[in-house]
Amino acid sequence: MSISPTLSETNLITGEGLLAMGDIGPCELIDGRIVAMTPTGAKHAMVEMNLTRYIGNFVANGKLGWVMCGEVGIYTRRSPDRIRAADIAFISKERLLEGPPRGFLEVAPELVVEIISPGDRWQDVRQKLEEYFSIGVQWVWIVEPEQRVVLVYRSSTQIDKFTSGDTVLGEGVLEGFNIPVDNLFEI
Repeated sequence: MSISPTLSETNLITGEGLLAMGDIGPCELIDGRIVAMTPTGAKHAMVEMNLTRYIGNFVANGKLGWVMCGEVGIYTRRSPDRIRAADIAFISKERLLEGPPRGFLEVAPELVVEIISPGDRWQDVRQKLEEYFSIGVQWVWIVEPEQRVVLVYRSSTQIDKFTSGDTVLGEGVLEGFNIPVDNLFEI
């Protein structure tokens, strides 16, 4: 007996198919389906730029690897494909010898940073956390611009909270990196 695919199964998009579409605007691929995302606001963009600059300078000075920003695509599942769009990702030369690929990341970065936008729902953020840790991400930083807080996750249950006056410290391959929380929110 032959089982034919259902209509919904034949319409699923792969990560390669999404990449071939070019710039279709901010989105993620969730189980083969494109999910549009709202463009970020100015405050979100400034926090992303500040943190990318600090991490990027540290990584470049130590020749540690690569810092990517601007909704970098990371595979968190295959067949059907799931690609999450991270605000910032750091991946070391140890994990990615040849440098960043033309397409989406298939190797887990050590660090992923998600900056919360006003429309983000915590249930979606928690789902992303689970996915990132399931592929081998070591740390996820959740930055909340409205509350001026950085949550550093080492697992979905091990969390440190940093607020005004605190300094976030890098770990592992990012040991020696530090940034005062207040510097993130300078506008």
